[in-house]
Amino acid sequence: MAERVDPYEVEGKVDYNKLIKEFGVKKITPEMIKEIEKIAGEVHPYLKRGIFFAYRDLKEVLEEYKKGNKFFLYTGCGPSGPIHLGHIATWRFTKWLQDKFDVELWFQFTDDEKFLYKNMTYEEIAKWTHENMLDVIALGFNPKKTHFLIDTKHAGIIYPEAIKVAKKITFSSIKAAFGFNDSNNIGSIFYTAMQTVPVFLPNVLKKENRPCLIPMAIDQDPHFRLSRDVVEKIGHRKPAIIHSKFMTPITGNEGKMSSSNPDSAILMTDSPAEVKRKINKYAFSGGRDTAVEHRKLGGNVEIDVACQWLKYFEFDDKKLEKIYEDYKKGKLLSGEVKKVLIDKINEFLAIHQKKRKTAEKLIEKFIYKI
Repeated sequence: MAERVDPYEVEGKVDYNKLIKEFGVKKITPEMIKEIEKIAGEVHPYLKRGIFFAYRDLKEVLEEYKKGNKFFLYTGCGPSGPIHLGHIATWRFTKWLQDKFDVELWFQFTDDEKFLYKNMTYEEIAKWTHENMLDVIALGFNPKKTHFLIDTKHAGIIYPEAIKVAKKITFSSIKAAFGFNDSNNIGSIFYTAMQTVPVFLPNVLKKENRPCLIPMAIDQDPHFRLSRDVVEKIGHRKPAIIHSKFMTPITGNEGKMSSSNPDSAILMTDSPAEVKRKINKYAFSGGRDTAVEHRKLGGNVEIDVACQWLKYFEFDDKKLEKIYEDYKKGKLLSGEVKKVLIDKINEFLAIHQKKRKTAEKLIEKFIYKI
């Protein structure tokens, strides 16, 4: 079990079954996946493959949707560095939800949080906010149905609602949720109130009562455990949540991928040569010590990073299964699986980087107009 899983740190080996019990979330069942398929017309590979694995109140949101009351999506980004593949996984799934259910997305850029928590200037955070927006836009979200909220820029509409949330959260609750102590700055203590607001802000702005669905990694759950209790007290619906696992770091180490060490992650701006270098040099192998031994005994798919990452990029189930079987039997060597992954990632990044160049012209279409 990880020593720690919260929005500010993930340490150790993550036991997702234990997290389900500890956090009080529910595991996504085959029945729930069938229900999503019935409504959406298909199932995203990330659901079938258990990348999105747990939820809160998802059934209720789907029931409302079937009655004609569409939910809205809410997710976000803490802008303090470059975007990597781990970030993108959640957002690719979010885009699929937007497309299949034809719903609005409210995307929060928490520049205030990163300024409060990181040893960076406000100007540096502003630069990363801009850069990160380009990567989000490049994923192809619908500009007519996607609204960027930047905490400092949109404080005029967020702050009046945030103080209503803050009034209902005690300092002892924040300390218990995040392990804070008296040395934490007062801004960081208030921040959960800001992250809570998009859960209901669209309903306030539009005078509606739609459910909210938040696709996010499991480490963000402590924020919303607090939020879910509070929003009901101030007259809003609890948000539903669909949780994802962490994408394994390239080195196969415990914890989650981080852009603070460029060699531990594939960045969205990496060149084909950089992708090839990083994966060949750093991707943890589940293969044997020698090719002869590997041909004889086969490799370990579960710990091989290239095999695990292919879950995110090879959407053809039969092709993925064939790679896994051949690797287990020793027909495919580690280097050969790495090459398959390198080609897949570079194919994805070539399209992404092309769209990223044109995203600059689209930013104003995405930023919510006050």
